[in-house]
Amino acid sequence: MKKNSFYFATFFILILTYQFLVSSSSLKSEDQNYQEEFYDKYAIFSIVKPENIHFANETIPLNNSKTWERLDKELLKNTYWQSNTLLYIKRANKYFPIIEPILKENSIPEDFKYLAVIESGLEDVVSPSGATGFWQIMKSTGKEYGLEINNEIDQRYNLEKATELACTYLNDAYDKFGSWTMSAAAYNMGINGAAKTIESQGSNNYYNLHLNNETSRYIFRILAIKTILESPKQYGFIIREKDLYDPVKKKNIVLNKSNIDLIKYAKDLGVNYKILREYNPWIRSETITNITSQNYTIVIPETEEIIFSEYVKK
Repeated sequence: MKKNSFYFATFFILILTYQFLVSSSSLKSEDQNYQEEFYDKYAIFSIVKPENIHFANETIPLNNSKTWERLDKELLKNTYWQSNTLLYIKRANKYFPIIEPILKENSIPEDFKYLAVIESGLEDVVSPSGATGFWQIMKSTGKEYGLEINNEIDQRYNLEKATELACTYLNDAYDKFGSWTMSAAAYNMGINGAAKTIESQGSNNYYNLHLNNETSRYIFRILAIKTILESPKQYGFIIREKDLYDPVKKKNIVLNKSNIDLIKYAKDLGVNYKILREYNPWIRSETITNITSQNYTIVIPETEEIIFSEYVKK
């Protein structure tokens, strides 16, 4: 009997406790309950300051509070603009295998592959000022460094040739400034602009120079992308290997004829004009005049993953 009384008393206490909790919750406003649920389920985290960080084997002075604030800003922007940075990670898997060997062959530190990411997001974009392609090359610079740029062909869209140009430019900058950090800054503001700034301010240390806003952020944007792409999980990016964009297996074909109808030429190659343009974005027209019959390397996929049949009017 005593045992039953104990169970009854315990049950009664639990009922009273439940009613009290329900009553207390009901006394709160809808907004208060909603806010508590928000606190429970949502959180934004700050970035842990890296112990040390380098660019092209040059040490970043993170012991300086202003330097850390500038890097922290770019880390936060890229960590919490998740869709954009996730695309960087996916595209890097596809295009870094093309860029890295060219950097190595030209004795350019591998960290410069991240410069291409901040310049274009690894897309063939055109800036308001006319800078074009992955490496955002101006028309005048492209021609000065030997690229062919006209109505039919624009080699700024040729990733291999554009990367070669970037390497030459960066080596020229390094020969002048003796610093890869300043070489990167010069890629943004121009070698002449960097030289004038160094001369007027009496310092060749990027972190000691008063620069325009874009160049002032430039190295820190590269560093942020490098830091996140090298350790994506540390910044909350969980991506499976199969979700990355894979490099496409391609075959090269030499074109050295004149007055080529590229629509017909694409069909002769077993692809269509759309595929030809996608794999050779440096082609800017439906024809290539090529009066001098010079060699152009055309790229097409080894196999088409998806073949779309043509619509036939019945």
